[in-house]
Amino acid sequence: MLAIVDYGVGNLFSLCSSLKSLDKAAIVTSDPEKIRAAERIILPGVGAFGDAAEKLRKSGLDTLVREEAASGKPLLGICLGMQLLFEKSYEFGEHPGLGLLRGSIIPMKGTIPEALKIPQMGWNSLIIKRSHPLLRDVKEGDCVYFVHSYYAADCEDSLIVSCDYGRELTAAVAQGNVMGCQFHPEKSGKVGLSILKAFCEVEV
Repeated sequence: MLAIVDYGVGNLFSLCSSLKSLDKAAIVTSDPEKIRAAERIILPGVGAFGDAAEKLRKSGLDTLVREEAASGKPLLGICLGMQLLFEKSYEFGEHPGLGLLRGSIIPMKGTIPEALKIPQMGWNSLIIKRSHPLLRDVKEGDCVYFVHSYYAADCEDSLIVSCDYGRELTAAVAQGNVMGCQFHPEKSGKVGLSILKAFCEVEV
């Protein structure tokens, strides 16, 4: 069983539908006992980093996610959920993250060419930086769907995939049992489904 952490910052329907299409059992829950009992955890998220981090803290789920990650349980952050895995974010101020990965979340504005629209919204091709079981069925140049205005920087320790949007931006990360996708695998067709399937079957 896979637990999708529900802390009030995401439309989880498409993610649940994708996992169901893969015949992977999943529950959406904020119940600590159900999250502890799960074999794997997905941390989703959309919206502002500070608000999401605060909701995690108020619910106590930030501590739970850290504990489960420390136990070695596979954890996948998606979009804002991936960003929350890092030490801090500079979105509308400075906000602490879960600190499971080294690095910071910084604005795309000022770091990409001014001619490019922010947020990056739409399909972009992947640049594989190093192999990882999460990418077992992903090929260089495969396209996935992004929606974001901030990205993970100073995260060379965990970087496994980037994309080119005027400059290389972090697309996916992994370190031990902690993994993350800046893009939305649940909205990325066959490539995204292959990544979700790999996460459901990865051994760490």
